[in-house]
Amino acid sequence: MAFLAIDVGNTRLKWALFDRAGPGAAARAHGVEFLDHIDKLADTQWAALPPPAHMLGCCVAAHPVRRSVEEQMEELWAVPAHWVVPNAGEAGLTNGYDHPSRLGADRWVAMIGARHRMLASGPPRPLVVVMVGTAVTVEAVDQHGRFLGGLILPGHGIMLRALMSGTAGLHVPTGEVREFPTNTSDALTSGGTFAIAGAIERMVRHLRERCGMEPACYMTGGAGWKMAPHIPVPFELVETLIFDGLLVIAASRRGG
Repeated sequence: MAFLAIDVGNTRLKWALFDRAGPGAAARAHGVEFLDHIDKLADTQWAALPPPAHMLGCCVAAHPVRRSVEEQMEELWAVPAHWVVPNAGEAGLTNGYDHPSRLGADRWVAMIGARHRMLASGPPRPLVVVMVGTAVTVEAVDQHGRFLGGLILPGHGIMLRALMSGTAGLHVPTGEVREFPTNTSDALTSGGTFAIAGAIERMVRHLRERCGMEPACYMTGGAGWKMAPHIPVPFELVETLIFDGLLVIAASRRGG
């Protein structure tokens, strides 16, 4: 009963084929493709895959991107695509967003994956869940599994492009992160990195004060490794957090 999990972000599509739909499932195959080339998946990465029995994905890209995925799945395997839409609650997580369905599906799925990972390793704790990609999100979940709210801020690339487009003469290569930058490239890179790190630190402090407990912190996303050396609080970097969440949701929906 192979299970296909798909994560469609703002710039890339990531996929993994698991031996079953449930936490701890083994990945048989996996891959990544930039959105500009996803219409070739059926002829390349997916061409030799065994047919999955079912699929679940999360998508934050535009509708044509999602439709391209659906059409290729129908062409190859005649398997319907199912996409996560955040709701009032699922898989042990309660959605505290003002309008639950407007929460980004990737944010919702990552929180579910992080909470399951935390509960598998110890007693319930509050959670801060960070995704570092084209945009950066920093989510707060209390020890009872209620999503309290989160931050959205631009990722490194957006910050740099905004400064370059709005400031005359700022067309410089990416620099290094320094405590005391002494050139413009380092100043730009350090400013963006410390802005993100500061948002994470602030959310950890808010959640600690709200819950009276030390939060667990999980980080994921394509640019997570860039931030890892500069996070001022203990955290775990989990590249598969969205896949973890999709496996938990799939099992919950199937009664597993």
